[in-house]
Amino acid sequence: QTLDVDLTLTTDNGVEVIKRFSFAKDSYVIDVSYLINNRSDSEWRANAFGQIKRSNFDDPSNAGGFGRTYLGFVSTTLDDPYYEIEFDDIDDDGANTNTTTGGWMAFSQHYFISAWIANEQSQNNFTTRKNNAGQYFGEFTGEAITVPAGQTATYSTRFYAGPKDQYKLAEISENLDLTIDYSFLWFLAAPIYWLLTQINQFIGNYGFSIILLTVSVKALFYKLSETQYRSMAGMRRVMPKMQKLKENYGDDRVKMQQATMELYKKEKINPFGGCLPMLVQMPVFIALYWVLLESVELRHAPFMLWLTDLSVKDPYFILPLLMGGTMFLQTSLSPAPADPMQAKVMKLMPIMMTGIFLWFPAGLVLYWFTNAALGILQQWYITRKIEAQYEAKKS
Repeated sequence: QTLDVDLTLTTDNGVEVIKRFSFAKDSYVIDVSYLINNRSDSEWRANAFGQIKRSNFDDPSNAGGFGRTYLGFVSTTLDDPYYEIEFDDIDDDGANTNTTTGGWMAFSQHYFISAWIANEQSQNNFTTRKNNAGQYFGEFTGEAITVPAGQTATYSTRFYAGPKDQYKLAEISENLDLTIDYSFLWFLAAPIYWLLTQINQFIGNYGFSIILLTVSVKALFYKLSETQYRSMAGMRRVMPKMQKLKENYGDDRVKMQQATMELYKKEKINPFGGCLPMLVQMPVFIALYWVLLESVELRHAPFMLWLTDLSVKDPYFILPLLMGGTMFLQTSLSPAPADPMQAKVMKLMPIMMTGIFLWFPAGLVLYWFTNAALGILQQWYITRKIEAQYEAKKS
């Protein structure tokens, strides 16, 4: 079911141009076609043209701080399938034009884009500029359409104004789905997004889907976590001996370091054993963070009780406070660093993270809370298991 809206221009010399907007039900794509009837005595020539205007920098759906996403123009170029043109670039460099076959010019904000999708067969110019009134423009200009006297011609293009649905954008135009910015870890984020949507097809609640996704990722890295907690348990076990070394060597840092390394060797402890597994896991958790930040599916998605929209902050800050509590408990279970300054930072970290996450979308905080809670359970279970093995070996 479609609705056609025609705008007709008839020139003084008899050229009729009909610009037709075709709206389809349940679609954010508007087909824009030009029907030209040249009734004049001479050749008629013009270019298809589309424009997107922006006059402010506000994005109401942005979380701010670490939750801020890209706001600005993007387009395809001859060399780059996704090219960002920020407001500052336009201010500094003035008008900028790229030429390519097909392609698109879009304005991107957190969950939505507006995009002119040019004719795939024509050579198109994509231009960004700013006028004297401080308004910013993203424009596309198609190849010249030439209509001989007494002839007719048609030209078509499309305009998309809607949400950043990854799979739909990929269907509409090549590389348009790149406007969903998963940062440099896109190759990890894409399968994570797929898994999240698959889980939600069965559960039907994105809150529980996030929890199950986090559980799945934690299960995937269980062995690495076990290595990490085994190292931490070893460090906790030698803490009394470390304290004794401090008393023996005082301020002699060289001898203290030598004695510490000998102790690690004797107890078969790798001081970096707790860090390396964490470093391996970090890219996946960062990619998961970006998926939850960028997914329009979370917009207006309810979870339970007071959490009626996972894309905005918790209105009562309950979830960030719970997350801070789990992080504090997790820190308490970990061995304190030998360096006093590091120990202070470790104690302050839950407070700092809680302050930051107060303003984050509830979906992101839910993921972080679930991750921290699962970390506590894993740490308790694995540490208990390791200590039991150690006691059995001693006896």
